[in-house]
Amino acid sequence: MNKPLKIAVAGLGTVGAGTMKLLFEQARLIERRCGRAITVTAVSARDRNKDRGVSLEGITWYDDPVTMAAAADAGVVVELIGGSEGVAKRLCETAIASARHVVTANKALLAHHGTALARAAEGAGVTLAYEAAVAGGIPIIKALREGLAANGVNRVYGILNGTCNYILTVMRESGRKFEGVLAEAQSLGFAEADPGFDVDGIDTAHKLAILASVAFGGELNFDAVYIEGIRNISPLDIRFAKELGFRIKLLGIARMTEHGVEQRVHPCMVPLNAPIAHIENVFNAVVADGDFVGTTMFEGHGAGAGPTASAVVADLMDIARGCSTPTFAVPAEDLEALPAAPMERHFGAYYIRLMVLDQPGVFADVAAALRDHNVSMEAILQRGRAPGEAVPVVMTLHETEELGVVRMLEKVGTLPTVVEPPQMIRIESFNQK
Repeated sequence: MNKPLKIAVAGLGTVGAGTMKLLFEQARLIERRCGRAITVTAVSARDRNKDRGVSLEGITWYDDPVTMAAAADAGVVVELIGGSEGVAKRLCETAIASARHVVTANKALLAHHGTALARAAEGAGVTLAYEAAVAGGIPIIKALREGLAANGVNRVYGILNGTCNYILTVMRESGRKFEGVLAEAQSLGFAEADPGFDVDGIDTAHKLAILASVAFGGELNFDAVYIEGIRNISPLDIRFAKELGFRIKLLGIARMTEHGVEQRVHPCMVPLNAPIAHIENVFNAVVADGDFVGTTMFEGHGAGAGPTASAVVADLMDIARGCSTPTFAVPAEDLEALPAAPMERHFGAYYIRLMVLDQPGVFADVAAALRDHNVSMEAILQRGRAPGEAVPVVMTLHETEELGVVRMLEKVGTLPTVVEPPQMIRIESFNQK
């Protein structure tokens, strides 16, 4: 029997403890499938005395994870601390400099420093693996780097944050407002006490930047991701979406365009005939369009101890088997600095909701703003009359360039009959333009 693969684990929170539990409970299965055992020889965490539901007997404890990365009797360091800077970054850099493989679930670290870490790892002849960093238990990194490796991928998109998907699902089913559903999600453990990374789209953007690099062979460019969250989605918008044949989803979308790589995170009106419209609650889904395979979709749990641990251990098993793949699908030295497509050049259709005073002349003023900015209206909805009071008016716009829509809305927002800032949600038809 081959020698065990020795690993050191930094971080024993939900995912770290889940990883330890999986390694212990599935030890025989893992050994049979790898041809060797995977053994935890060292750990590091903040609280040595906390009960994590797993035995640490016989495992060396390090108070300092960076020291562990340099000194532990281990060929692999597993980073499950989190954060884009500080100790997590130093830990990974130290492990690579010490010629140790690194497995991480840290999407923020990769989004900001993934290119440099990949080049360092490949230069040192070690693996930087991160399946758990994107979509939890869904093996989308392996799918893009291996299963779809013969395809040119022109677009990848998905629901990449279970918290947002849960909130939007419950808002649609209950008719309740964002704030109340967010509070419920926090009480159930689906949202953090500080939910900003989730509901403001940052978590999705981190994951999208990684997917874009794998899909298109480019350097990670988190700064080029357009980010918009779900705080402004109202029950009124959700009701109108249903009437128009859509569901609202927070999507991360990356695609190649004539202007460069478009990376955007924002709420979308998704047509009901699109499979991703039916991914509900805390589930994630990722769709990739390949030039030979066509469209493929992957669905599953995007977070949680078990699914994320499953992805971490899958990476460990690849290392145990001696399987090696370039970090971001092409050798790190060949990653290109791809041009970024500006958001104002985005071409698509739009949902617009206005709260206007119900009085003569309103539609004429709005129509003039559309005309002046070369924006074409497809349909208009108004439900109910309340002379002299505010009523919602919804328009859908034909496909057009975003800059014209933004300038049109700036003009409409100054009209004295428009009493709230206009609401704009992009309609995602998933065509190839």
